[in-house]
Amino acid sequence: MVENQHQSAGARRDSIDPDLVDTQNLEESDVAQAFDVMEALAEWQGASRTLAELSARYMHLNETDMRAIRMIMRAQQRGEIVTPKDIAHEVGISSASTTKLVDRLVDGGHLIRTAHPSDRRTTRIRVTESTRRAARETVGRQHARRFAAAAALSRDERTAVIRFLRTLTEADAPQGSLRRPPEDAGDR
Repeated sequence: MVENQHQSAGARRDSIDPDLVDTQNLEESDVAQAFDVMEALAEWQGASRTLAELSARYMHLNETDMRAIRMIMRAQQRGEIVTPKDIAHEVGISSASTTKLVDRLVDGGHLIRTAHPSDRRTTRIRVTESTRRAARETVGRQHARRFAAAAALSRDERTAVIRFLRTLTEADAPQGSLRRPPEDAGDR
């Protein structure tokens, strides 16, 4: 028999570290609902991660490739020129890794490398039409469904969701030792 995945608010309250999470001033129903929110977020993150993995697999790309392609597509939609340096900055990889990434994606038929229109020292990178269409059919439809879910909420519900997600973003900002760069292994 499958165990019940939903615990009572009291059992959940007992499972958390009171030094980290203060629930003393909350009613049992508020604690239960807060846990329900966290569970729903975890479910959405899992669904989103699975969809991203399936999209990448469908397009025969890894996550870094997908991030680069999404960035280039957004820039193209705005009429901006993308260079390898822009890709390196956005994806957070070295110049050498960017060269390998661009070479791999050009060889795979996902990107086109052309002369930069005003700077002969660099190149312009664009997404091919076939990759743009494939991304539109996978990731684009995903974003359309997300937009529809947001649009289906009332104005007040959207305001509450926006406030919650922005607060959650602030809560997830690196704190304490996560803010410091890792110590050099040679210093130990």
